[in-house]
Amino acid sequence: MFDPSDPISAALMLWAGIGLIVAAGFLLYGFDKVDPGAHDAFAVRPLLVPGLVLLWPVVIWRWLSLAKGGQ
Repeated sequence: MFDPSDPISAALMLWAGIGLIVAAGFLLYGFDKVDPGAHDAFAVRPLLVPGLVLLWPVVIWRWLSLAKGGQ
């Protein structure tokens, strides 16, 4: 299905790989900082993984902007 020699497949695999790493880091360390009301919402976290994988640049941007003290 995915041929690593195909540039589109390679790009999609790279995007998904980075997205999985960002999703894991965000769900372990950043989710509570971004949304303090979801502190003990462990059942919700796996449901967020597909969206985090697809939108990882937005997640990083928002996470960093909140870490700098922005809104």
